Amino acid sequence: MNTPAPETAAAAIARAGGPVAHLRHAQVRPTVFPVTPEFSNWRSEQRAWRDSVALLDQSHHMTDLFISGPDALSLLRDVGVNSFADFPVDAAKQFIAVNHEGYLIGDAILFHLEEDVYDLVGWHMVIDWVQYHGERGEYDVTFERDGNSLVREGDPTLYRYEIQGPHALALMEKVTGAAVPKTRFFGMATFEIAGVTVRSLRHGMAGQPGFELFGPWAEGERVRSALIEAGEEFGLVLVGSRAYSSANLESAWVPSPLPAIFTGRGSAEYLEWLPAARTGSLAGSLDAADIEDYYLTPYDLGYGRSVAFDHDFIGRQALEAHAAAPQRVKVTLVWHPEDVAAAQRSLYEEGTPAKFIDFPKARYGQHQMDRVLLDGTDVGISHDAGYIVGEQAFVSLASIAAEHATPGTEVVVLWGEEPNTTKPSVEPHRQVAIRATVEPAPYSRFARENYRAG
Repeated sequence: MNTPAPETAAAAIARAGGPVAHLRHAQVRPTVFPVTPEFSNWRSEQRAWRDSVALLDQSHHMTDLFISGPDALSLLRDVGVNSFADFPVDAAKQFIAVNHEGYLIGDAILFHLEEDVYDLVGWHMVIDWVQYHGERGEYDVTFERDGNSLVREGDPTLYRYEIQGPHALALMEKVTGAAVPKTRFFGMATFEIAGVTVRSLRHGMAGQPGFELFGPWAEGERVRSALIEAGEEFGLVLVGSRAYSSANLESAWVPSPLPAIFTGRGSAEYLEWLPAARTGSLAGSLDAADIEDYYLTPYDLGYGRSVAFDHDFIGRQALEAHAAAPQRVKVTLVWHPEDVAAAQRSLYEEGTPAKFIDFPKARYGQHQMDRVLLDGTDVGISHDAGYIVGEQAFVSLASIAAEHATPGTEVVVLWGEEPNTTKPSVEPHRQVAIRATVEPAPYSRFARENYRAG
């Protein structure tokens, strides 16, 4: 018996009456990370990457796209806005792509594993885009796709563990029995742990010193056990998915901006290729009829430093125009405690309450986009909201007009949807205005000054 082909994104959008209706009423479950939610409690687990050392399991929630072949680099160069002038084996970078009109598709981490072999790791949005262009273009490449544990049958190809916190370096030196070589931000190194070879990426996911360790899945439990045993001396804390999902708030990374795939050159063909299940859902008070009102540029999310006009790539000419135009600035919005408390208190009062604010992460759609207002006028978009234990603050990451991005500026986040959509994550509620103060991104001074330290 033949299994019917999955519905395409194009068909689902046509059935819904357009991309905005399709995304805003998407009948998908809330986004979850398929790992243990809490080992102790998310508050203590959040504190671990500031106070001691945290072990986070990244093996299950991301997609890996292994790209190999003599044209692999050509494909990546043609699709990515990054420079590839110096990208040797054992290096990694944040890979960013835009559509033909220069609007953001998404980002992921690109590992150069060996000659002509790369691994693109992250959310599926930009991975889909790269795979599509590789399959449709004249490239001598092969793909091996390893989806996350919600869609994959069987075990992952790789284990992937994150070691973060002020004691991360000491833990690594103890578990490897050697001094850790000096490695620049996003540089890679190879270690021996528990008798197996482990590859490492140097970075700071939550704004703290850290290492991302990876290798064949079959060796993962051996490495994990060695880390836990060695970490006892340093107060190692196992971190579950609830705390892990909020780590981006400290490093100021916006994890799932809406990809600009629904309009523009080549979009019709792409949506015929893309499965409907991978279009995601749209949430928040930004309620525009035109899907392009939700599009972002790399500059809106602070990715300008990664854009390199030293090669031709999809969207280059349009992106050059965006670069010359007025731009939004990525900031942290610190929500006023009184207004957050009032929204929560409405659950216990007569009448329709405010939209439920979950902790530690309040996002209720894959693509969260809330209006940011100043004196009643829209000045930006709030993307991702949640609570940072170390700062005792509820914050969101936002893109706002440069003239209003000065720290200390008072704005308002409009929280909740009106009218309420039919997404499973949306209950009957009323919109509320929550005052917020503009602050830098990252918000933590330590993260701002040390996130990219060598």
